[in-house]
Amino acid sequence: MSLSQVQEVARRRTFAIISHPDAGKTTLTEKLLLYAGAIHIAGSVKSRKSSRYATSDWMEIEKQRGISVASSVMQMEYRGCVINLLDTPGHQDFSEDTYRVLTAVDAAVMVIDAANGVEAQTLRLLQVCRARNTPIITFINKLDREVREPLDLIDEVERTLGMSVVPITWPVGMGKEFRGVFHIGADHMRVFRAGAETRINDELLPGLNNPETAARFGNPFAKAQKEVSLVVEAGQAFDHEAFLQGLQTPIFFGSAINNFGIQEVLDALVDFAPAPGPGKSTNRFVLPDERAFTGVVFKIQANMDPAHR
Repeated sequence: MSLSQVQEVARRRTFAIISHPDAGKTTLTEKLLLYAGAIHIAGSVKSRKSSRYATSDWMEIEKQRGISVASSVMQMEYRGCVINLLDTPGHQDFSEDTYRVLTAVDAAVMVIDAANGVEAQTLRLLQVCRARNTPIITFINKLDREVREPLDLIDEVERTLGMSVVPITWPVGMGKEFRGVFHIGADHMRVFRAGAETRINDELLPGLNNPETAARFGNPFAKAQKEVSLVVEAGQAFDHEAFLQGLQTPIFFGSAINNFGIQEVLDALVDFAPAPGPGKSTNRFVLPDERAFTGVVFKIQANMDPAHR
């Protein structure tokens, strides 16, 4: 076995995005592709005539209904890693497809609507992940709208999902007063600017106790300062081993539709998510670095996309 084969396995990341319908799952998928450089213009789930449809929603029924009805697989390269992204249907009518996808991934990104919190389909999908000890990264979406308090949201995630939570970023304001997110570990604030179809250049401001930032953003930043201090003092530190065992989830805040908070999630997939591990077959464990060709078949699909015929 060559060293290059070992390196190829180590740089692979395969994950699914799960959520309740309309939490922003397919939008996040599109923006992750954008930030990784796989596409240059992001589509939307409910596309106008002048816009592009989401890359993962290629079936005609998906374009008409504005929802994902079948799982789709996309690949991108980012920071030297090959990332396989599986977009899954959120609607319960198509959940069987999602359950099959979750048998083939090494991690999952759970998207939560910040206005609604943990919803029924999210809970069902999370139970499937927990049964397989799948590591979960949580993205709390739609902070550009009037939503619930972040402390209430992380408390609900911890109580409802039965795992400890560690905020990696923290929102500065919400709705009309949404000013950005503060990265707790990196000790900087990413200033919010509404994006659209293309990637925007973000402004980073250093320090939680930066008087210039406090003067510029007023009450939203002052509130975030108090909440971040509370989270750091009373909360747990990120434990990578607990994350890999599915016992702890890092939490990120943002607005997928506005291309905001995406960079941190993409970096977390590279830094936190595991490379492929041994897979259980009917009579043995299959190692990811075996010389023979191996893989997990979770779906067979043919003659659905005209471009594939």
